[in-house]
Amino acid sequence: MAMLTRYDPLRDLFRLQDVLSRNFDDRLGQLNGEAVGWSPSCDIFEDGEGVTLHFELAGVDPKNVDIRFENGVLTMRGERKLEREEKKENYHRIEMQYGSFSRSFSLPGTVDADKIRAESKNGVLTVTLPKKPEAKPRPIQVKVN
Repeated sequence: MAMLTRYDPLRDLFRLQDVLSRNFDDRLGQLNGEAVGWSPSCDIFEDGEGVTLHFELAGVDPKNVDIRFENGVLTMRGERKLEREEKKENYHRIEMQYGSFSRSFSLPGTVDADKIRAESKNGVLTVTLPKKPEAKPRPIQVKVN
């Protein structure tokens, strides 16, 4: 029995866009002499206690992540490697991004650099930057006469 397929004029356009995008990424990496890097997603949250950054690092070994805080700038570097050594021609699709990455964030002078912590859980790296005690908000009591 023959199956009817609904005609979608944009399907071929999206397919062409995908092919061109992948080819452009490959060519750009060859021109620079290195793999095209990527940038992990990051959520930044601040409250009265400090600043918290959550990085999405699925597939990255936490041992291969370097975090530094210098002159008010937090820098994180690492690499996600393609685990299989097979050639790209053997893959049907590669959508995940691989290679080296680096993210830097300028932070306020209220961060207590001696108490910065980093923890990895379920592919999410959490960097906690507590505020200095003098920078934390404190309540002021109003006296009534």
